[in-house]
Parts: sequence; structure tokens; C-alpha cells
Amino acid sequence: MALPLLWLGAALVSALAANELHDQHKKADKNRDSDDQHGVRGELGRHASGIAKHPSETFSSTKFAKIRPGSLVCCGLGGLLDHTGILVDAETIVELHGSGLIKAISPQRFLQERSGNEIFVACDAKGNALADDLIAQRAIKQIYEYQEYDLLKNNCHRFVWQCISGQPLELTTFHQLNKQLSKKFNRKIYWDKWQR
Repeated sequence: MALPLLWLGAALVSALAANELHDQHKKADKNRDSDDQHGVRGELGRHASGIAKHPSETFSSTKFAKIRPGSLVCCGLGGLLDHTGILVDAETIVELHGSGLIKAISPQRFLQERSGNEIFVACDAKGNALADDLIAQRAIKQIYEYQEYDLLKNNCHRFVWQCISGQPLELTTFHQLNKQLSKKFNRKIYWDKWQR
């Protein structure tokens, strides 16, 4: 008798958590105009991660990213993690593969063997990709190079940060990457879908 009550309780908690996440996504989209005018100043306490809107296939938005070369992209990996890369043109993403090889691949290949069906782009409040040509150039220069891949010390997040900043920095998590992005661009990060 206690087991069905536990299932019911777990289902209720899950439903409440999903509803809260949905509300957070709606609020983030609603507050975009204010965020665009104020950057991250004064808001870091509430958005300590630097993320105003997380990538989510569950809670979709009508806002799509305006991409350009050097855009930072991500997709879901195993339902719990995110995989990142650098967009160099509309048909090519450069990534550090788990084998250690830095590859230029298509957007379709970027999603292959991963849990996500959508590609998200790091954007400002207006949906403009946080990008520049130098980021794309740094990524292109490394194609076909090999790095000793390590899930914690040398992963895709560290690779994309090197392309963005030109500096090596140990970044283990997607959360750490977003904090650095927010500081560098002085913006809250909105992960908007790339409409391909």
C-alpha cells in the first residue's frame, strides 16, 4: 500500500518541478527587453550561472537564434549533459569529439548519437548569437588536431572556451562555461533554438 503512495508523491513532485521550469522559461522570454538594456549588472545574484534561459526541448519558445560564424552551439547528451561546439557556417560545426579529434561536422552529425533533437545557440536578449569571426577562425585552425580528451579536464566546454577567449581554462561543466560566457559578453545567456 505504501509503494503506490510513494509513486503518487514522486509524480506530484515531478509535475510541480516541470511546471516551475515552464514558468521560468516563460518569465525569461518575457524579461528579454529589460535584460537587453541592463546586461548582467545588478542581476548576477538571481542569475549566478549567467544563464537567463537554459536550452530545453521540453519548454519551447517562439524565439529563434540569429546565427553567424563563431556562434556557440549545444545539444543534449544523455539527457543530463550538454555537448558544445562552434558554428563556422550554416553547414559546419567544429567540435572536440570524445575520441580527442577536433572535427568539422554537419549539424545533423552534431546531433547524431546524442539525446537531443535540437541545436541551441548562446544568444543575447534579442536572440543574436554571441559570436565573432575570430572565434570561428580559432575553431577552424584546430580542425584535424588531436587533444587528449578527458571528461573532466579537457572536454568540449574547454575546447569552445579556448576558441572564444583564446585562453586555456579548465572547464568541467556547462554551468562553468556559461558563467565565463556571461562575464566575457557582459550579458545573461539565452539558449535559443537554431531554426535550420
